[in-house]
Amino acid sequence: MTVADFAFYVFAIVLVAAGLFTVIARNPVHAVLWLILTFLTAAGLFVLLGAEFVAMILVIVYVGAVAVLFLFVVMMLDVDFAELRAEMAKYMPLALLIGVVILMQFALAFGAWTSAEQAAGLRVAPIDPNIQNTAALGQLIYDDYILIFQLAGLVLLVAMIGAIVLTLRHRQNIKRQNVLAQMWRDPAEALEMKDVKPGQGL
Repeated sequence: MTVADFAFYVFAIVLVAAGLFTVIARNPVHAVLWLILTFLTAAGLFVLLGAEFVAMILVIVYVGAVAVLFLFVVMMLDVDFAELRAEMAKYMPLALLIGVVILMQFALAFGAWTSAEQAAGLRVAPIDPNIQNTAALGQLIYDDYILIFQLAGLVLLVAMIGAIVLTLRHRQNIKRQNVLAQMWRDPAEALEMKDVKPGQGL
């Protein structure tokens, strides 16, 4: 067994165990910490596969931003988790039924799984093997698929604007900043000179 094989088995076992503890952890803070460990071990598997760019994105975006955000939200919210667990216990039979149905669907899918002979060749990206993975990915995204990449960014921008518009609430009796009124104001009308005598307050 090589070092890469040993590292793969270690990362795989830790990944499955951390994912399981993420689901069954009673404390939400512990669940988020297990989730961070899951992301880190998944990044290790990506490094073993030669996808170091995806591994770094997983660590930077998911561990450095999303999981830490989850951790801060869970720690700052004053939530009665005992009450939440009591409410969840009522829906446990339905959840178990849905889980059994999903497992049966997985079993049917894997039972009828067949792989074509040319599948391995079709999964190979059309890149030059003499250049690095990150450089090849950049050429692939910003050269061959630049239009699709820009359209995906536009879709995300529209979704962000839509979320802002849907959650915007104009409340009454709240002073708001009017940038145009500030730019167009006349200093002669906005300022008033006061002759303050020495030792006298306003």
